[in-house]
Amino acid sequence: MGRGDRRTRKGKIWKKSSGNTRPRKKKKIKAKAKAAKVSEPTA
Repeated sequence: MGRGDRRTRKGKIWKKSSGNTRPRKKKKIKAKAKAAKVSEPTA
């Protein structure tokens, strides 16, 4: 098992894919965008 094996971490990195073994990093929400959503008036 190694780079050719898609189930392993090395294999996922080599194939440039993600899944349970190698989850994707979540994008951080910018403070400005978050603040704008909160300050919107609700009707």
